[in-house]
Amino acid sequence: MKRLIYLLICSSLLLGSCSKFLDQTPQAVVSGDDLNTPENVDKMVTAAYAALGNDHYTAPYSSMWPYGNLRSGDAYKGGDGAGDISEYHFYETFALNRIDNGLTDLLWFRLYVCIGRTNDALARLNAISEDAFPEKTVRQAEVRFLRAHYYFLLKILFKYMPYIDETVAKENYPTISNKALSNDELWTKIADDFRFAAEHLPATQPQIGRVNKFAAKAYLAKTLLYQAYKQDESNAVTSIDAATLQQVNTLCDEVIGSGHYQLNGDFANNFKAATENSMESVFAIQYSREDGTPKGRLDYGHTLDYPMNTDYGCCGFHSPSYNLINAFKTDASGLPMFNTFNDKNITGGSDFQTNTFDPRLDHTVAIPGHPYKYDPGFIYQRSWARAPDVYGSYLSLKEAVLPNDAAFQKIPPFMSSSKNWDIIRYDEVLLFKAEALVELGRQDEALALVNSIRTRAANSTGLLKQADGSFTSNYKVAIYKPGVNCTWTQDFARQAVRWERRLEFAMEGYRFFDLVRWGIAAEYLNAYFAVEKTRSPHLADAAFQKGRDEYLPVPLNQMNYSKGLYKQNAGW
Repeated sequence: MKRLIYLLICSSLLLGSCSKFLDQTPQAVVSGDDLNTPENVDKMVTAAYAALGNDHYTAPYSSMWPYGNLRSGDAYKGGDGAGDISEYHFYETFALNRIDNGLTDLLWFRLYVCIGRTNDALARLNAISEDAFPEKTVRQAEVRFLRAHYYFLLKILFKYMPYIDETVAKENYPTISNKALSNDELWTKIADDFRFAAEHLPATQPQIGRVNKFAAKAYLAKTLLYQAYKQDESNAVTSIDAATLQQVNTLCDEVIGSGHYQLNGDFANNFKAATENSMESVFAIQYSREDGTPKGRLDYGHTLDYPMNTDYGCCGFHSPSYNLINAFKTDASGLPMFNTFNDKNITGGSDFQTNTFDPRLDHTVAIPGHPYKYDPGFIYQRSWARAPDVYGSYLSLKEAVLPNDAAFQKIPPFMSSSKNWDIIRYDEVLLFKAEALVELGRQDEALALVNSIRTRAANSTGLLKQADGSFTSNYKVAIYKPGVNCTWTQDFARQAVRWERRLEFAMEGYRFFDLVRWGIAAEYLNAYFAVEKTRSPHLADAAFQKGRDEYLPVPLNQMNYSKGLYKQNAGW
């Protein structure tokens, strides 16, 4: 499956990038009808899969780090100051963002290119007979899963978008408004695709990378979890639908009960190329190298995130915030410091021994003086940061690989790898269920789920050692014990689940969308800015405008192309 995706896309890139070929008279033309054979229809499905990782650092969507991390208080833009990809600086500060941000327009465009591939494949699948193509229904389910994924990303980014499926003729695209469907109706459209996929996909697939029934149920649970939080037209959460949360709980139970997944014993195994496609991976983007193509099918969305040292060379983006570093601190009992974690800033050096930390810190953040990516002989230095006086000296770690890793690939002046990137893991399914249970008032049932995540974190220290065998930081993590170290009320459990989501998925791209789902983005981020501005002057202009900044604006280019049909998002 991996190799087929890469060869197919490489072929199209080669044909489209060489001016010599463009100067030649075509020897043949492939018509649309020529593609309607079982073999070619199957290749169109593969092309829809290939779009998953077919992004670029200018507008990534494989990882949502510019939109989900920079806008959440978990990360600074990084790079060489505010003018280095200034569009990302605008995202991070909110107040400077505008409707003519070119990278927002590029993101919108690229996601609709992905959707176009799924709709083309579905139209051809719908027209072919089951006798001619016995895999028809399974492939329809796969493609509807992929289409739902792309629309899910558009939905959490923009809230309102034109919904176009394979039944809409291309000449009618300009007649579809982004407000043709309500907020809830758009969620239902996405959920319907995932539900179809869950009903028609097999429990297992013969090729790694193809989605299965339980991946669809997990993503359906995620979609319904978002839909359960009802928003008004000012983006405020007005209620949480209990019936929808119960569906989330049931779907998670089906994934958990399938026996297909389990937590890796060590958190590290979610972020190493050697252990990709593990029992914890539910749905992942498949990358490769040495696959017959010049550079391989690489993770271009993270190419900016490597250090500025001789082994790498570029580009120092995606820097964890001081606030995030502080969030990994634990108290004397080993529990999170919910209310006081940010009172005293961790500045480096001995601070990582005089305080206690959740081990997930050193799986997530590159820290000066600490081994980089589990290699005790390869020590991360402050000088490896691009602009430490602006953004601090930390860098994101989960997406990176070592320069001697089999997955590593230089694409000068940038770095990349063929390491997979997970979109949904089993740990997230457990926390979907925990969140639903807490909001249903069944927080006692969520306790074991949260504790299973914390237990795994406590046990994930085997690779976090220095050359002398000592632990990199001073680790201490405890599980919640109601009546002993906590009072497990609904409010406390809600705080615990949300905290666990932050630490477990830190720097993975979805934190901001959690804040919006919970309806706390404005309060949370403006409180964050009030403190973080004193530590990071590049945030001097930052301010979150409630009722506007929960979503990106519909790009100005798209508004113009629609000739007034599209309606701008609230506040813009």
